Amino acid sequence: MGSGLKKKKKGFLHELVHNRVLFLMLLPTLLFFLVNSYFPMVGVYYAFTQFDFNSGLFDSPFVGLKNFEFLWKSGTLVKLTLNTIGYNLAFILLGNILAIVCAILLSELRVKWFKKLTQSIMFLPYFVSFVILSVIVYNMFNYDNGFLNTLLAQFGAGPVDVYNKPVIWIFLIIMFYLWKNLGYSMVIYLASITGISDEYYEAAKIDGAHIFQRIWYITVPMLKSTFVVLLLFSLGSIMKGQFDLFYQLIGNNGVLYNTTDILDTYVFRSLKVTFDIGMATAAGLYQSLFGFILIMTVNYIIRKINDDYALF
Repeated sequence: MGSGLKKKKKGFLHELVHNRVLFLMLLPTLLFFLVNSYFPMVGVYYAFTQFDFNSGLFDSPFVGLKNFEFLWKSGTLVKLTLNTIGYNLAFILLGNILAIVCAILLSELRVKWFKKLTQSIMFLPYFVSFVILSVIVYNMFNYDNGFLNTLLAQFGAGPVDVYNKPVIWIFLIIMFYLWKNLGYSMVIYLASITGISDEYYEAAKIDGAHIFQRIWYITVPMLKSTFVVLLLFSLGSIMKGQFDLFYQLIGNNGVLYNTTDILDTYVFRSLKVTFDIGMATAAGLYQSLFGFILIMTVNYIIRKINDDYALF
């Protein structure tokens, strides 16, 4: 057993010397992850302290799991988890379904200039920054002179205070997310459709299959692997909300927090407004551990069903 270990060490050293140029090229990437991903993990200790700016990291009072206990007993953790997972599930399911439908419809277009124009128009919102999106949304729903209330006034109806109605924002956030990201997801599925051999469709035509049968029995099954891979990647970050989207659209409007507050915005607000670093770190640590357990569980289930679709 000892000789086997020596051989492995010798083999690694030999590999290191033999491919020293490749390892040297890999060094900046390793340093990047060490500095930005692994060294900051020391800060996890904040989650178990009542942080005091005067005492610093290691001299702040150690409180154990009290930060997690407070988040749980106050109901904050449950609300944030449900909001984060709920929104992300809507983003993932609706986003992928609509992307598949749009990609299939676009692939069936035969007028090339119209096809390219449509694809470009749908892809354009992806490049719109969230800051610009927040300006657009504010000008649409502003109570005093927004587009919606101006339009309602033209028809003799009273104004609607959208920024004071939490339930409406559930649908608005999902709608604007889909509007912004649908084109990007659609391009991925469209590329997969382009890679499907025309021989399948020609054979189906010869057998008398109409367009809907060709889509259902050829195109949709061929997109299954792409859908599963994208689903797994999305589930890996299901506990990480679209912070830019939520923060730019909602900002510090406390009226909407019950339906729009997610883990990312709570952590940011805890650091910026209340300066409660211990509570923010506890929420962030919970977010990371929950997401890790979730992706490992989902990947395990998929590997049991079909090993080809699993990420690892």
